[in-house]
Amino acid sequence: MGGVIELAPGFHAGFTERAARNQAYGVGDAAALVDANRAEAAARFGFGAERIAWMNQVHGADVAVVAGPGLAGSVDAMVSTSPDVVLAALAADCLPLVAAAPAAGVIAAAHSGRAGTAAGVATAMVRSMAALGAAPDGIVVALGPAICGSCYEVPSAMRDEVAAAVPEAASLTRWGSTGVDMRAAVAAQLRAAGVGQVIDDARCTLEDPELFSHRRDAPTGRMAGYVWRA
Repeated sequence: MGGVIELAPGFHAGFTERAARNQAYGVGDAAALVDANRAEAAARFGFGAERIAWMNQVHGADVAVVAGPGLAGSVDAMVSTSPDVVLAALAADCLPLVAAAPAAGVIAAAHSGRAGTAAGVATAMVRSMAALGAAPDGIVVALGPAICGSCYEVPSAMRDEVAAAVPEAASLTRWGSTGVDMRAAVAAQLRAAGVGQVIDDARCTLEDPELFSHRRDAPTGRMAGYVWRA
């Protein structure tokens, strides 16, 4: 499991790996087993699993304002000012983001897949943090592992659709076909939104056997990105 990332004093984040086992329902594991995996990951990061807020991720750009743990609804980003809640985003090739604005006491998490990247979920997350009092230049975002632009092969029409919204998304794979670079696209969206600092875990989920990859291993588990206040 990945280590704890200090986004700012008192604001922490972390991304699980395959060693922490599957963190998601709906991909083949019994619910009780997923609950146990989540509890173990939470304990290793240093918080209780009962504090976690989750999303029913739908590859969109809607954002929920979260006051407490549990299911936040069918959204792909969450923001909170609660000092007790932990926000989680699941992924296994898509890009998980976690963020903190320490001066405003705001945390956020988002899931940015191909469709969500085109829809601007990262931008929507920053906008929602700002609505809670966060200055964009005071926001720190950590990008988790995701499939890289050199591995994420898609048809040219699909690549062009995402690139029409975010030009930085257009890529060529290492074998010369059209691809999408979600990490480059989201980084560009965050820069345009005025985010002050981006921490990047640039590991490719398809290439790294320590990470879950839907494209490589489907059906497969999901990793989680967590963000919390100490």
